Amino acid sequence: MSWFDSWVQYFPQLFDGLQVSLLLTAVALLFGLPLGLLLAISVQSPRRVVRAIALVIVEVGRGAPALVILQFAYFGLPSAGIVLPAFLAASLALVWSTGAYSSEVMRSGLNAVPGGELEASDALGMSRRDRMRFIILPQGLRIAVPALIGIAILMFQSTALAYSIGVRELLSQAYSIGSSNFDYLTVLALAGVMYAAVSVPATWITVGLEKRIARG
Repeated sequence: MSWFDSWVQYFPQLFDGLQVSLLLTAVALLFGLPLGLLLAISVQSPRRVVRAIALVIVEVGRGAPALVILQFAYFGLPSAGIVLPAFLAASLALVWSTGAYSSEVMRSGLNAVPGGELEASDALGMSRRDRMRFIILPQGLRIAVPALIGIAILMFQSTALAYSIGVRELLSQAYSIGSSNFDYLTVLALAGVMYAAVSVPATWITVGLEKRIARG
């Protein structure tokens, strides 16, 4: 059987796994990016307690590998009486990682807003909340968008880690096929192509956005 014939045969099962990977990514971004924004703002809070809690969440999320967080959620929490389904455990782990990494990107974007505009807002008597809503957030998040897309790509690729706890995502489906017929080379090559089919266009979008922002 040729590679093309094998790929045609394996594609439906791998496509099911790709859908699970994309769903995991969507959940991670849907909840992780708002968490990242909250952490980015909290890290700069004038209140020490808020700042300290945010820093701990960010540093643990960035310092611990996503695989360790995932294993902790699925295998560690049951020791404390908390049992999570595999998909939920993987989602929570990726949400934490997304929030931790995106918070630093967003914080950098917020800090990149020109100081002159902040001084102008003070001169106009704007409150701290209004300055954040109307000046800092719109410009800071626009600056952070390309890097956030990069994090989204990273999270999509990190969904492969969910294989370790039995989530039927793309890599898990590839290993399932390979273990049944030992054609690992062909099926993993197809899985790699499917990962690239999502990641590469997203990378092109990132490059295009960076150029537009630079021109702006």
